[in-house]
Amino acid sequence: MKAFIENDILYIDKEDLPQYQKGKSIVRNNYFWALKSISDYTPMNGNWEFASEVWVALSRMLLFFTNSGYLGYRETMLEFSDDTLIPDVLRSISTKL
Repeated sequence: MKAFIENDILYIDKEDLPQYQKGKSIVRNNYFWALKSISDYTPMNGNWEFASEVWVALSRMLLFFTNSGYLGYRETMLEFSDDTLIPDVLRSISTKL
């Protein structure tokens, strides 16, 4: 998931967010609701925002879904640009583009 950080807010690109699909995969829908539940702001057609206070929870949640084997790395790893300094708390679930 493409991500960037501004003013201690992590943004996940709206194009890479999981989609809720009624009657579809339970794992993907649980992933959608789990992410949404710890996000600070989730506009319908915008990037989701995560304050630094929830980054530990976000890291643990992304690691859990990554290790479950039901979702691919591109769906559960944060992708940052090469010039981004990745905070320690997010390093285990992050990669560079």
